[in-house]
Amino acid sequence: MAILSYSGGMRERVLNIWLEGNLQAHPFLPASYWRGHREAVGLALQEAQVFVYEEEGELLGFLGLAEGNYIAGIFVAQGSRGRGVGARLLAELKSRYAVLRLHVYEKNERAVAFYRRQGFFETGREVEPDTGEREIAMEWRKV
Repeated sequence: MAILSYSGGMRERVLNIWLEGNLQAHPFLPASYWRGHREAVGLALQEAQVFVYEEEGELLGFLGLAEGNYIAGIFVAQGSRGRGVGARLLAELKSRYAVLRLHVYEKNERAVAFYRRQGFFETGREVEPDTGEREIAMEWRKV
């Protein structure tokens, strides 16, 4: 197990995990929405702090951190979900930061439950302008 910083050579695998994860976690949005944002996300990754999780040289998931302590997303490869990859990535961030923030689609109940289990609490709700979907703002604080 290794948590590493992102390098450009990982770009395609990271983007594939991102796209696959969004298509599966957000069936309430058209697939064309995610496919249309793939390249923009690739550019955003260059500006973000990205942590990747690898086992035996295989990239199994990643976490994107933007604007200091804002989690832009956690994505785990399909065959590795439910094995603690996302929790390990979050644990790494929790060891580095006193406060973490994120937004999650209200309809993505699995992700909402995951973040709650990880100690995040709701701080508000809003409608995401690009999709018209309701999001939950969440926060975690070191005790």
